Amino acid sequence: MKLGGGWMWCLLLLSSLAVAAQNKQGEANVLDGEDTDLDGEEVNVPMSNKEDEEEEDEDAMVTDEDNSDETEAATGKTRKTGTDANVSFQVTYKTPVPTGDVYFAETFDDGSLDRWQLSKTVKGDTDEEVAKYDGRWAVEQLKENKVPGDKGLVLKSRAKHHAIASMLDRPFVFKDDPLVVQYEVNFQEGIDCGGAYVKLLADTGSLSLEQFQDRTPYTIMFGPDKCGEDYKLHFIFRHQNPLNKDIEEKHAKRPDVDLKKFYTDKKTHLYTLVLNPDNSYEMFIDQSSVSHGNLLQDVVPPVNPPKEIDDPNNSKPEDWDERAKIPDPEAVKPDDWDENAQPKMEDPDAVKPEGWLEDEAEFVPDPSADKPEDWDEEMDGEWEAPQIPNPACEMAPGCGEWKRPLINNPQYKGKWKAPLVDNPNYQGVWKPRKIKNPEYFEDLQPFRMAPFKALGLELWSMTSDIYFDNFIITSHKEVADRWASDSWGLKKLVASANEPGIVAQLMIAAEERPWLWVIYILTIGLPVGLTVLFCWPKKPDDDYTYKRVNLPQTDIQEEEEDKKQRRQQLRKTKTTNCQREQQLQVRGSNTTPQQLKPISLSLSQLYSPKATAEEEEEEDGADTVGDNPNEDEEEEEELEEQEEQGEEDIKTKRPSEDELKEEEDVPEDSHKQAVRKRRVRKD
Repeated sequence: MKLGGGWMWCLLLLSSLAVAAQNKQGEANVLDGEDTDLDGEEVNVPMSNKEDEEEEDEDAMVTDEDNSDETEAATGKTRKTGTDANVSFQVTYKTPVPTGDVYFAETFDDGSLDRWQLSKTVKGDTDEEVAKYDGRWAVEQLKENKVPGDKGLVLKSRAKHHAIASMLDRPFVFKDDPLVVQYEVNFQEGIDCGGAYVKLLADTGSLSLEQFQDRTPYTIMFGPDKCGEDYKLHFIFRHQNPLNKDIEEKHAKRPDVDLKKFYTDKKTHLYTLVLNPDNSYEMFIDQSSVSHGNLLQDVVPPVNPPKEIDDPNNSKPEDWDERAKIPDPEAVKPDDWDENAQPKMEDPDAVKPEGWLEDEAEFVPDPSADKPEDWDEEMDGEWEAPQIPNPACEMAPGCGEWKRPLINNPQYKGKWKAPLVDNPNYQGVWKPRKIKNPEYFEDLQPFRMAPFKALGLELWSMTSDIYFDNFIITSHKEVADRWASDSWGLKKLVASANEPGIVAQLMIAAEERPWLWVIYILTIGLPVGLTVLFCWPKKPDDDYTYKRVNLPQTDIQEEEEDKKQRRQQLRKTKTTNCQREQQLQVRGSNTTPQQLKPISLSLSQLYSPKATAEEEEEEDGADTVGDNPNEDEEEEEELEEQEEQGEEDIKTKRPSEDELKEEEDVPEDSHKQAVRKRRVRKD
């Protein structure tokens, strides 16, 4: 079997796709032993052999079946194993240690809450039954994608108030250094309504963590929050009015990305806030920027009030005319304007249809209905049969009283109103005059907020098992990135290795969005169709077998009969001409052979029954001209020449419309005779 040239292209295409898929899988599994770069920082992922006595709480095992070498990242050496043995690499977790100056760092890996204080107060302006901060906290591992040895703070209760806080190593003062706040959140059970934000508690001098509640002063609130279908990422800071010392909350603008997936995918996500001394801020999720702005322009309400305000003592004059258009005072209602005319009227040209049954009701009681046996006339009243359409009206145009249809009243104009004209006394829209704002101030350094010295979680949630981990507060973004590499980076690595295959992910996505099935079908069907179209091997010419097609027997017999008749006619003509030449020679007359006219028969003579019978009788008594093989060959050649001449005549001369009509009128019985006539006409 010979393959078409398209198969070479198909093989190259499939090979390239296989190589690309293998490379992608190798990158996902991180089998090359190189350092992982999460945000410009190197992350060392030590790898070692699987030993029989290795403890489970020290290493996270991820199996890969595509390789046969085990890597030892600690020593940089490799050891060759059996070709059929599965190879596993281990991500060794070590409690991250800050690489720079920090104000607060917490990993919960020791399993204790010694530095944290549970609130012992109640929530203000709330019923006593639900006002207590009695929500339960615990230090646990993740439910999925565990990294043995890594633990976090978990909110365990649902529909309860939770409050817990911890002091910083030292207070943070807003001066010349940036502020970087970073921590991890995992909604292990999803989230219905609740938050996972943190509060940086202000250093008021009287701060007591045991009395931590919703009204405790804070400087910044940052983190995710969700209720219903409203997905938020809060950044709120409290700004103090320098004139009256009032505190007002300022809310940063909403992020520019869709946050839904961070609340529903049940993965650990990293939230980072960077606040700079130049009043710029930026929020990150998983080290990708989702919002940025400036404290002076991108917060609501604005930090600085307007310079001018409306004069509260200024009021609109009574004679102020704000009407741009007024009714024309000189307009008069026309005399023929009838305000009492109805919008609809009966059609005066309507005529009752013939056969309208006025004496018949449109609906009649159902004669086949029977009163139910349990019908109680005292309780249910007098029973009446249900109404059905009158059978007598089925064939009639209508039943009951005939009424003329309603049409629009051409005389109806509605209530007359004077047309509007420009108001000569129009003064425009009144606005109060502007005065200087007595409460105006200009704070060009809103970054200089109140210092804070504690971090707290004051939450209420309808969902439990919200996971928090790896809090860090520092002034250096690089320190926070390195901290994330040693903690969140390993969680991400393990989660990526344990993710379902691409097919499972596509199926899950299609369950949430059924319209994706159309995309899948087109994506798969189009390449398959093109592959079949261009790559399917064509059958070579050598494989084709040519067979002779036998004509129908009836057509062959008719053609042989026609040839036989033409051959007989040709023989008869030759015989007659020879006889005349012999007669001329015997008589010795002066008539030349050129003066003799060749015998030709008309179509009627040739194919009439009488002519055919005479020809057969003459043929029996005639000389056997066709006994000579040479003469038969000559006759065949003459017949072929006559047929060719006839075909040329048919091409040059088409039958007229009258002839076509005559042929159509020929009966079916004489169809064969008509065919013979046309063939003779060719001769």
